[in-house]
Amino acid sequence: MCIGCRERSAKSDLLRVVAVENVLVPDPRGRLPGRGAHLHPDPGCLALAERKRAFGRALRLTGPYDVSAVRQWVDQVRQSPERADDHDERSMSQHR
Repeated sequence: MCIGCRERSAKSDLLRVVAVENVLVPDPRGRLPGRGAHLHPDPGCLALAERKRAFGRALRLTGPYDVSAVRQWVDQVRQSPERADDHDERSMSQHR
C-alpha cells in the first residue's frame, strides 16, 4: 500500500523507502535492513506522503527527516523510467 495515496498496488510497482539516521533512502531492490515504507514512484504520492507526515508514522521516526534523496530518485524515474528501474536481469533461481 502506498503511504501517499493509500492505494493498494503490487509490491513491484512501489518504491521501498528506509530511514538511515533520519535520512530517507530509496531502496528499489528492497534489500536494505530496517523498517520500510512503500510509495508509488510519483511526485504526487511523495507530496501527499510528506504533507500527511506519513513517513514519520510508517518508519517510526522522531524528529525531522531528510526526503531529498527520495525526491531526487522520483524525479529521475519521471524523466527516464528505463534508467531508474533498478531490477536485476537475472532470473530468481540465480539470486543468492
